Amino acid sequence: MTPARSERRAGASLRGRSIPSPRPVPSKPPHVPVKRSGSSGRRSRAWMRVGVLAAALVAAMAVAGVYPATARGAEFLTAEWQEPLFLLALVIVPIVFWRGTFGEDRRTPRLLLGTLGPLTSGPSGWRVWLRDVPGVIRAVALVLLIGAMARPVNSLTPQTTDEEGIDAVLVLDLSGSMQAVIDNLPDDLRHLVPRKSGGIRPTRLDAAKAVIRDFISRRKTDRIGVVVFGKEAYVLSPPTLDYHLLDQLVSKMELRLIDGSATAIGDAVGVAVARLRRSHAKSKAVILLTDGDNNAGQIAPEYAAHLAQVVGAKLFTIQIGSGERAEVQDGFDLFGHPRYVTQPFATNPELLQRLAQQTGGETYVATDAEALQASFHDVLDRLEKTKFEASIASFEDLYRFLLLPGVLLLALDALLRALVLRRFP
Repeated sequence: MTPARSERRAGASLRGRSIPSPRPVPSKPPHVPVKRSGSSGRRSRAWMRVGVLAAALVAAMAVAGVYPATARGAEFLTAEWQEPLFLLALVIVPIVFWRGTFGEDRRTPRLLLGTLGPLTSGPSGWRVWLRDVPGVIRAVALVLLIGAMARPVNSLTPQTTDEEGIDAVLVLDLSGSMQAVIDNLPDDLRHLVPRKSGGIRPTRLDAAKAVIRDFISRRKTDRIGVVVFGKEAYVLSPPTLDYHLLDQLVSKMELRLIDGSATAIGDAVGVAVARLRRSHAKSKAVILLTDGDNNAGQIAPEYAAHLAQVVGAKLFTIQIGSGERAEVQDGFDLFGHPRYVTQPFATNPELLQRLAQQTGGETYVATDAEALQASFHDVLDRLEKTKFEASIASFEDLYRFLLLPGVLLLALDALLRALVLRRFP
C-alpha cells in the first residue's frame, strides 16, 4: 500500500471519531470559613439555662421570705440562735443545689446515634427549661429547715410596771407530831388535800400543805421561800417568784422524808433568816408553822429571833393545835375503819409568843384548818408592801416561721417532679 492510500484511510478513520478536547485544570477555589452552628447553639442554651436558674433562685427565695418577713420582719436579725451548731449544715446546701440542677444531667438517659445532625437543636419544650426549678426549690427549702432546727428565739420588749411585794420565808414543821389529825377543813382547800379512802381524816401536815399552797397561789409579786425542819433544817426553796415550782415542791413534802424525831425551831428560824439577809424589800417576814417545842438544834430560838431583828425581818409564829394531846391514826379495826388514839405532844406557846414579840411580829393559835388559813391571811395584811419596778420579758420561738415555708417548698418540689416533669424522685 502506497503512503498516499494509508494517509487517506487514517483521515477517514479520524473523521468518523470525535476527539475530546483537553479538560481545563480547575483553579483552587477561595477559602470560605465554615460556620459551626452546633457549638454556638449549645453555648447560647447554656447561658439561657443559667438565666432560668438565676430567675428560679430569686423567685424561690422571694416566696420563701414572704411569710417570715411579714410575720416577724427584722426580728430575725436580732434573734438569738439557741442551737447554732445546726447552722453548720448550711455547707451542704451548695451540694444539694448542684445535685438538683447540673448534677441531674449525669442521670439523664442517653441514646447513641450514628449522626447528631437532626438533634443539633435538641428538645425545646417548656419542660426542658423547668427541669432545674425543683432543684432550686429543694435547696432553698433546705436552708429554711436548717434555720428552723437552729431555733431562733426573739426576746420581746420588756414591759416595765410598778409592783408591790414582800419577801417571806415559810418554815414548815415536819416532825412526827404533824401526823395528828385536824378538823374543819375549808371547802376551798379540799382539792389541795390528797384523797384518802376509808374515812381517813386529814392530818396537820395535810392542812398545812393545803394552806401554804393556797397562800402561794394567791401571790403575784411576793417572793416566797420555804424551809422544812425536823431534827435538822433544810432549805426547800429560796425566795422566788416561781410559784409553780413552789407549789410542786410543797405538794411532795411528806413525813419521814427527813428525821422527824425532834423539833429544831431555832435552827429552822436561823436558816430562814439567812435566806433574807440579802433582801432589799421593805417588808421581810418569817412565818413559822409548828405544833411542838424546841428540843434539838444548835441555835437557840431566842438567838435566831435576834438574827431576824438584825436583818429587819418580822417573825410570825402559828401554833397548830391548842393542847398537848391530839388524835393520831393507829391502824384499822376489824371492819377496815381507821382507828385513832390520843397521844401527848409537847408544846410551848410561851416560846412562840416571845419570839414573835421580840421581832415585832404576831403569834397565832390555829385549832383547826380554817383558823390556820385565816392566820396566813392576817399575816399578809400586817406586812407593808414594798414598791419596786418590775420588768417582765417574754421570749418567742421563731422556728415555726421558717419551718412552714420550708415544708411547703418541699411539697412543691415533689409536685413539680411528679406531675409536671414526671421524674420523681
